Amino acid sequence: MAATATEDVTVKEPLDLIRLSLDERIYVKLRGEREIRGRLHAYDQHLNMILGEAEEVVTTVEIDDETYEEIVKTSRRNIPFIFVRGDGVILVSPPLRT
Repeated sequence: MAATATEDVTVKEPLDLIRLSLDERIYVKLRGEREIRGRLHAYDQHLNMILGEAEEVVTTVEIDDETYEEIVKTSRRNIPFIFVRGDGVILVSPPLRT
C-alpha cells in the first residue's frame, strides 16, 4: 500500500500535475488576454476544465487617437462555476507546494 500512495503523488506525465491540483485553486492563462483563477473541479485530456469560485481577468489595450499612448484596461468578474474549453488554454499553473 505504501508504494501506491507514493505513486499517487509523483509526476510522470504533464497531466499528472493537473491531477494533483484537483480541488485546489489554480491559475489558467487563456487566449485573448484572459486569465482565470479558480478551484479545479474536473478536467480531461484536452484540458477542458470546470472551475468553481473563479475570478476572470480580461486585459485590453487601446491606443489613444490623439497621443498614441497605450491605455491598458482590466476588467474582473467573479463566476461561481465556469467551463473552460481546452483549446483556449495557454498555461495552467498549479498551487505552490512547499
